[in-house]
Amino acid sequence: MAYKIRVILDVDEDVFRDIEVDETLNLEELHFTIAKSFGFKGQEMAAFYGTDDNWEQGEEIPLFDMSEDGSALSMQKISIKDILRVEGNKLIYVYDFFSMWTFFIELTEVLKTTKKELPYLALSFGNVPDEAPKKEFIGEDSGNDFDIFNDENNFDSIDDIDLDNY
Repeated sequence: MAYKIRVILDVDEDVFRDIEVDETLNLEELHFTIAKSFGFKGQEMAAFYGTDDNWEQGEEIPLFDMSEDGSALSMQKISIKDILRVEGNKLIYVYDFFSMWTFFIELTEVLKTTKKELPYLALSFGNVPDEAPKKEFIGEDSGNDFDIFNDENNFDSIDDIDLDNY
């Protein structure tokens, strides 16, 4: 079987690609297919992330297995059908950790048959900007006050710290 997936680039203007792929394609091959369809060379580090219907980022699936014993998840070990099982299943894809190009991926259709050579770029809409948009990372407020720069601990000099107490 083949899958039609929509890959949406997280930028201000609409930029997306509809790609038809074989369900047995592994995530590393999908990584290269997505990169190529958006005009990237595919030579940068990347990762897929599981997600729910609200696009909350879940478990990371990195490009390479970084574990010592080779038992960790990696793109080579997981096929598309292992993670995108039914229409509406989603993934987040991050390409180039320095630029943080972020993509939202959704399985839009399971195709019983196809006469096209896969992977196949079915639709290309919009142009990729020259630079990735800046990402703002905001952590949750834990309610703990760990501000070391408050008035009580403000030291004028390193000499003011009594190191004998440590």
